[in-house]
Amino acid sequence: MKGRSVKLKEAHKNDGVASFCSVLYDLQGHHLVTSCSALAEVSIHGLLEPSEAPNVLRQHKDGVTALALNFNSTCLASGSVDHSVKLYKFPAGEFQSNVTRFTLPIRSLAFNKSGTLLAAAGDDEGIKLIATIDGSISRVLKGHKGPVTGIAFDPANDYLVSVDGTGTVIFWEVSSGNLIHTLTSVAPNFGMDTSIMNVLNWSPDGEIVAVPGLKNDVVMYDRDTAEKLFSLRGDHEQPICFLSWSPNGKYMATSSLDRQVLIWDIDQRQDIHRQKFEDRISCLAWKPTGNALAVIDVMGKFGVWESPVPSRMKSPTDGVPCLEANGCNGLLFFDDGNEEPSASGSLDGIGQESLSESFPTRRKRLRKKASFDEALDGYSEDEVDSSHKVDLYKKTLNKRRETSKSKRESQDLPKLTKPKLQDAFQPGSTAPQVGKRHFLCYNMLGSITSIQNDGYCHIEIDFHDTGRGPRVSSMTDHFGFTMASLNESGSVFANPRKGEKSMSTLMYRPFSSWANNSEWSMRFEEEEVKAVALGDSWVAAITDLNFLRVFSVGGLQRHIISLDGPVLTAAGFKDELAIVTHASDCFPSGDAVLKFKVFNIANGTQPIGGHLSLTPGACLSWFGFSEEGYLSSYDSKGVLRVFTSLYGGTWLPVFSASKERNSELESYWVVGLNSSKLFCVVCKSPDLYPMVVPKPVLTLLNLSFPLASSDLGPNDLENELMMNNLYLSQTQKKIEERVAAGLDTTTLDDEAFSIEAALDRCILRLIASCCNGDKLVRATELAQMLSLEKSLKGAIKLVTALKLPILAERFNGILEERLSNDSLNGVIINAAEAKGATSCSGIRRASEPITPVLVPKFAPSALEKQGKTEENGSIRKEGENLKAAVVCRDESQPSKSYQQTNPFSKAKDNIEKPAKIAKVAREEIQSTTNSDLSVKDSKDQKLRPKNPFAKANINQERSSFFDSIKKKVDKEMK
Repeated sequence: MKGRSVKLKEAHKNDGVASFCSVLYDLQGHHLVTSCSALAEVSIHGLLEPSEAPNVLRQHKDGVTALALNFNSTCLASGSVDHSVKLYKFPAGEFQSNVTRFTLPIRSLAFNKSGTLLAAAGDDEGIKLIATIDGSISRVLKGHKGPVTGIAFDPANDYLVSVDGTGTVIFWEVSSGNLIHTLTSVAPNFGMDTSIMNVLNWSPDGEIVAVPGLKNDVVMYDRDTAEKLFSLRGDHEQPICFLSWSPNGKYMATSSLDRQVLIWDIDQRQDIHRQKFEDRISCLAWKPTGNALAVIDVMGKFGVWESPVPSRMKSPTDGVPCLEANGCNGLLFFDDGNEEPSASGSLDGIGQESLSESFPTRRKRLRKKASFDEALDGYSEDEVDSSHKVDLYKKTLNKRRETSKSKRESQDLPKLTKPKLQDAFQPGSTAPQVGKRHFLCYNMLGSITSIQNDGYCHIEIDFHDTGRGPRVSSMTDHFGFTMASLNESGSVFANPRKGEKSMSTLMYRPFSSWANNSEWSMRFEEEEVKAVALGDSWVAAITDLNFLRVFSVGGLQRHIISLDGPVLTAAGFKDELAIVTHASDCFPSGDAVLKFKVFNIANGTQPIGGHLSLTPGACLSWFGFSEEGYLSSYDSKGVLRVFTSLYGGTWLPVFSASKERNSELESYWVVGLNSSKLFCVVCKSPDLYPMVVPKPVLTLLNLSFPLASSDLGPNDLENELMMNNLYLSQTQKKIEERVAAGLDTTTLDDEAFSIEAALDRCILRLIASCCNGDKLVRATELAQMLSLEKSLKGAIKLVTALKLPILAERFNGILEERLSNDSLNGVIINAAEAKGATSCSGIRRASEPITPVLVPKFAPSALEKQGKTEENGSIRKEGENLKAAVVCRDESQPSKSYQQTNPFSKAKDNIEKPAKIAKVAREEIQSTTNSDLSVKDSKDQKLRPKNPFAKANINQERSSFFDSIKKKVDKEMK
């Protein structure tokens, strides 16, 4: 809901420099107090006679950064960049005293409810508790590791909460000064920008602390346990920089870096009113006696927003206890107690109240007294002494608090289960800014930018490589496009509906075409486009009706598919379209439940799909394909994941920003990635995305798994091992796809072999590291992962040089087993082919099964790859030879098959031993005639590439490779 705009007038002239400005109402709502961190002045504005000039107080020597009024609005405190805190009489503005000085600028002030204490904090990280009766410092609280920007006493004066510039919130016990709870990095980190202050605030009943969250939301914490209760999350597009409770605690006002002010209904957990301002609102204050909200922006302009809560709803002052009819100096009657200052100004008496007859009755709370009197019913004055009165009073107060808290929790419980779903977004887009360009799309190819001007937008398309991409003229946008996508052949745009009668529009612009009028557009009635994507020969739009609409590049409507949830984002790559949708409502913790699907538009298939992994507490920030076509995602916690076919389809975390960034102020805005690098723009807090001007500078970061700290030291080698395994699995999947399509795989075979060689080199370095660290079992596991014979022999030489004979013997056993299996492979295949040539050449009974025989062997080597013929006819012959590797058995003989051994996996007990395999091989050889076998062998010798690791005669006696090494070692020892 949007009402009339709020008119602001100048309160302080800060020369156009953004500064933190403050505003306060007094208790009766007759005055407003304002200040600016760029000016050494405090202004008191009379609202009863607005034509009069404000009363300006100029006691400070530098900018005023903090203001505070005591509960009955008789004393005003101000803190400044000049390191001092001053007190004034209010509303006259008469200077009273300097109460304390700091070594660095003051950032926050707060009175307790009784006015006996003033808390002051600033850049020196300490919090001073000052007794207002004599100005003495009662206690200094230390625990923050950054400038303290927000402090607040709870209404019962039991706790003080504080927040610093790094986003850490601390709960302190006022009476003892002890640190009770610490919540690390729960609020935004605004860095060194002093025009923004992290703030927090207690609810009027003192049961909840409201803190700005990390998801552009407000998070509510319990007063006693500091546990998260719920959060308010709406249409703020950037972090919240100020918040304020209404006098009755039913509403809250929040301002954000996006220059919006939202009014929230606490019970409904949703925003009910909003205003957009020209500049960021730095401070808010509810009027204690009416439906009004005072605001002041970072340029020193202030105003009053009348009726921020719609008139159809309860007033923000409904339910607030009225002033006593007999007069009580303006004090409100709350449930919680007030304390009188001790004579010495210390904290010894805080949290305790004397119940003797001599205690001033004007300081007692009416509700508390009534509850106390009820607790004493049935007791005579003789039976109840002073100590009994105190005990009964405390028990009654605690019981009432627990009852109120349990009632509130029971009311809140059903509403905590439905956090708001993340809004749909376009990868590589940024939020619009008034008078500035913003990105509609930014990817590895180029960018699309837009700026609003006189009711329409001006769109420009730029390519990173100006010599590669086509020259595209700028475009005048009369539709108000808010989303776009870009590829080599064209661009697509879409806009949302702006009203009930308006329509959402989809428009496609090709960069080049043989036809003159190749641009086209589509209009959607009662339907709104939420995301768009582009491919080689298709254009896709996903709408709020959960429809996936696919068009050809010429504008032909090809498919309309119903999705199973609201869309979050979409991306395209060649023939593939990837879509992320909400699978269900969010978890009570606020974590989203997302699913993804990949459609092959050309084939009309859906090759993969499943759940999208996110870091707990994170939302999706970027989604798309790598340059090689692998599906990738990046969340708000800085974790980049790539989808692989391992284990039936899993997301692998290949990058973590927490391990890469130099400071907590850095964040990464993802543009794209390739097989080894992440392309991003480094943003400094509070910026979450780059500006169009100046042109963003791309930063290349190495992909790296977030590995645990190894007992062998740095994880570079283990990371390289896992990365190479990932590349190898991806390449092998491509080979399988090309084989299934009947295409040549020679180039991919060479690429796979290069990766295997690099993998072996990495494994050898890891073996050396394990040997030096005395991790011999780990070294043996690594040796079993070697894929080349040459690499395994190199490992044997390595451990021999390191004088580890036991390890060398184990490595030699692995080598001998590999060679034996490889030799048997050649024999069995020859026998199978020979028998297939004789018995299968005749008439075979239909019921007779055909059992393929596969034998373990080394991974393909370079010589094997060279053995592949480049002629298409030869390739077909090799395929026929592989089909002929079938053993036809008699019905009386049981069929036997041999599974191929994965050289990367550990040996299992149920694998058939080489002796058994040899026995089967002899049976097959005996069933084959010598003449046919010799002919088949001579023919296979020409058609099939030789195995470089197979020995000429398996029956030839072999000497142990370890025996030769042992002899050399013995000779050296002598």
